[in-house]
Order: sequence, then structure tokens, then C-alpha cells
Amino acid sequence: MRRPTFVLSFAVVLGIAAPVFAQTPASGLAGNYLAARAAVIEGNHRVAAIYFENALAADPGNPMLIGNAIFANAALGQWGRAETIADMLPSEVEGQELVNLVRMVRGLADGDLVSARSAIEAGQGAGPLIDPLAIGWIYLGEGDMSRATEAFLDVAAEPGMADIAHTHLALARAAVGDFEGANAILSGDEFGPLSTNERSVRARAEVLVQLDRRDDALELLDFFTDNMPVPALVALRDRIAAQETVPPYDFLTTWQQGLAEVFHTIAEALGGDTGSSSLPLLYARAANGIEPGHTEALILAGRLLMEAEQFTLAADAFTEVPQGDPQYVEGQLGRADAYFSAERADDALEVLRALAAEYPELSTVQASLADALRRTEHCVEAVEYYTAALDLVDITQTRYWFVYYARGICREFTGDYEAAEADFRQALVLNPGQPQVLNNLGYSLVEQRRNLDEALDMIERAVEAQPESGYIVDSLGWVLYRLGRFEEAVEPMERAVELLPNDPIVNDHLGDVYWLVGRQREARFQWERALSFEPEEDEATRIRRKLEIGLDRVLADEGGVGETQ
Repeated sequence: MRRPTFVLSFAVVLGIAAPVFAQTPASGLAGNYLAARAAVIEGNHRVAAIYFENALAADPGNPMLIGNAIFANAALGQWGRAETIADMLPSEVEGQELVNLVRMVRGLADGDLVSARSAIEAGQGAGPLIDPLAIGWIYLGEGDMSRATEAFLDVAAEPGMADIAHTHLALARAAVGDFEGANAILSGDEFGPLSTNERSVRARAEVLVQLDRRDDALELLDFFTDNMPVPALVALRDRIAAQETVPPYDFLTTWQQGLAEVFHTIAEALGGDTGSSSLPLLYARAANGIEPGHTEALILAGRLLMEAEQFTLAADAFTEVPQGDPQYVEGQLGRADAYFSAERADDALEVLRALAAEYPELSTVQASLADALRRTEHCVEAVEYYTAALDLVDITQTRYWFVYYARGICREFTGDYEAAEADFRQALVLNPGQPQVLNNLGYSLVEQRRNLDEALDMIERAVEAQPESGYIVDSLGWVLYRLGRFEEAVEPMERAVELLPNDPIVNDHLGDVYWLVGRQREARFQWERALSFEPEEDEATRIRRKLEIGLDRVLADEGGVGETQ
């Protein structure tokens, strides 16, 4: 897919051009500009917007400052403010592509179909990926479905664009009530199979309902949610099942919604393919700016901000999804994830506890809270919510191996080894050969000093499946150590340290193995390394004791080969 030519102009907008302030000094300009540039480098659009506007106040009319201020506000979804600043940019300077985008978004939000068409025809639209699809919806808005169809088919002829263009043609047909024609495309009958995602599945399900094919719609949603239990699709499935009459089609019914969908589609397709999340973020924000009900665009904006490690801005984007919206649950889950990434675990737990109380019937929500509790070592409570999640699903499905696995980890953490083993074994029933489960169960058996031959077999299978996992390779060395096969343990332990050179426990393990094969100087070196990586205090205490009196005396005091670690 060819990159839009104005991406390069955005590079100029983002401050790659030489700073103009050096030639026109003013009070406060340098400090605000440097602070704004630092915010740009970090990707913090909110801070960048503040400082660029402050700098602009000190140097009115500076094109580079104007462009950056426009961009930062647009990235925040503040299109009105972006338009106000865009009006400051002289028409003869660079950066008009961004100004054109802002004006098009604002015009479409106001329902100005005429100006949008004129801008595209004058080469002043939103860009080469957006405009050809947009013109199809503009023709539809003018009541000319024939020209709209031609426009979409012209786009479909472009390399890499067939899927997107055919999907938009299907949505346009549905918008004018041609549900048979829409389904012919969405089913793959007319142009061949299309890629599926949450949006296309939702659209086709609603189209099938209009064709009085409710059972087919439910089957489609069941198939999709069995593999990916998206809360919005689960809710749609329940709603369709409960309806006694055919509801009106409301997925996408106007040209304005269609144009918002164009921006969302292209933003989703680009993802990180441009080498930056900036352009997809602008398009996602544009979709929501044109159609505030397009909350999937807010979710996408949040995800793009997460990829850029702007966790606070991501949380804000997810929070914009209103309660009662089909995407609300998804938004709150994203918000909690953003808080975790920002090291605000208490805030994340608060969000998830409230969501679990509000949606006790959603297994995704219960499992997400359980995961969060496990991450924060609230394992007793986590077990409760993992159990609640399993009570809501068909536990014979393969994908629920992870819930059993995670619950097993928590049960082991609380010392309930029998229940933990049962969960690990059930996870293996659902997903035989899963290396993480084999490793954890094998390691657990090693630490309990039982079934060591079975534990060795499990860990060897795990290593075979994931030979580059340092933790799994360490487990292999450690079970050999437990079995007293010290010489055999050396090679996997050395390999584990190569894979995880800064892990204190792995370095400590290698030290123990070295000691027991007579390589005491190397053992001490490894223990010193382990201490340098700041292990937990109880582990550090044991390592210092080994350095002081030697492993032999430590083991004699402990009564066996190795302490549980």
C-alpha cells in the first residue's frame, strides 16, 4: 500500500524543519518551544499542544508552530481548536495538507457535503487514501448510487484496496436498503471472501436480521465470539436472540456515517505501517470527530496511543466511550490496561471491580479482573474471579486453557498445590503440549520434590517447544539439579543465563550448579552477579549466606538439595 505523500509534510509539521525562533526571539519562546519539542519526542500531544500554543503566542504567525499546534490538537480530537489555529496558516506556506484535513473533518461534522466534494475535486481533501473512498459516499449522499458504486469499484481496482472498497460498497448498499446486495458482498458470493473483523461481522449480522435470517446471524456471531469473545458482539448476539420482531437496520445509514467509516477503515488498515502511529491516530480521531457515535474509533485511538506508550492519553481516549455504548466494556478494559501500563495498578483494579460488578454475566470481564488481581498478587481473590469466569463459559473449548493455567498459578501461590496441579492438568487436557503449562507444572512438581521423572519429561517437552525461553531452559537445569544430575545441569543452566543474563534467580541457580560440580570460584562469581540484580530480600539473604559459608553448609542446614526458590 503506497504511503500518502503528505506523511512527509507531517514530518515538517512535527518540527524537523529548522526552528524559526532563532531568527525571531521573543520572551518565553525558546522555553516553550523546547518543552513542546520534548513532548513531541515523547508523543505527549496534550503537553505539546499547550507549549506550542504558548510559543505561538510569543511568535504569532510562525508557520512551523502553527502546524505543530494544529497537529497536536487534532491528535487529541480537538478539531474545533485545530481549525481555529489552521485559519492562522497563510495559504502559500507548507503544511496545507494538514489544514485541508482539519477543514474537511470540520465540514463533514457539520454535514457540509458540497464543500467536501469541492475540496476533493480541487485536490484539497484529506489525502490519497481517504478521498477516493470518500467520494463514493459523497455520491451516495447526493442520491446517486450508480456513481457511488462506480467510485467504490474504481478503488477496488487499485492494488491492495479490493477488500476495503468492496466492504464499503456493501455498507453503502445496506445504507440504501439493498440488504440482498450487501450480503452478496459480505458473504463473499459476489467478489470472493473478505477479511473479517468486528465491524464487518456486526454489519453482516444486522444485514442477515433484515433478511429474516435471524438464525444465520446468531450462528455467525456464535462462531466469531467462540474464537474471540468481543463484549460488543456478545451483547449484539444476546440482543438479536431476545428480539421478537425485526429491528431497523442501524449499523450505518447515512453518508456522514459512511465517511466516518472511511477514516476508521484506513486508520485501522495503516496501523503502524507508516512507521509512526501519528497518521492512523489522526484518522481515528477524524472518524470520531465526524461521527461522535463511532466509538470504535475512540477504541482504536486508545490502542494507537498505547502502542506509542502514551498511557495517560490512551486512558483518556478509552474513558470517552460513554456508558451504555456497545463499546463501553471494551473501553473500560482498555482504560484499565492503560492504567496498569502507567503503573497505576490501584486505579486499574478500581475500574475492573466496578465493571465486574456491573457485568457479572460477562466472562471476559470476570477473567480480566482475575488477571489484574493475579498481577498484583491478590491471588485468593483472583481464584474467585477465575472460577466465576469459568462458570460462565463452555469449559470444553480449547481457548479456556489459559484461565485454568492462570488459576493454577494463583492456587500454587497460595499454597494450594493439589488444586493448582488439577488446574494445570486440565489446561493440558484443553491444550496438550502447551509449553508454559508444562513448564509450570513440571517446575511445581520439582519444587515439591515429587514425580521428578514426570517433571523432567514435561520440562524437556517445554524446552523442545520453546528453546529460546530462558525460564523454561532454567527449569530444565533445575530439575536435573534436583535429581542430583549436576554435570548434566551445567549446560542448560549456562544456556538459561545466556538467554536471561540479568535475572537474579537464574544466575543464582547457575552458581549452585557450578558449586556442586567443583567450580567454586565460578559459583561465587554467579552469586555475586545474582546479588547485583537485586533479588528479593529472602533470596538475597540466602545468597549472601552461601558466599559466606559455602553451599555445602547451607544445604546441610536445610537438609536437602536446594531450597525452594
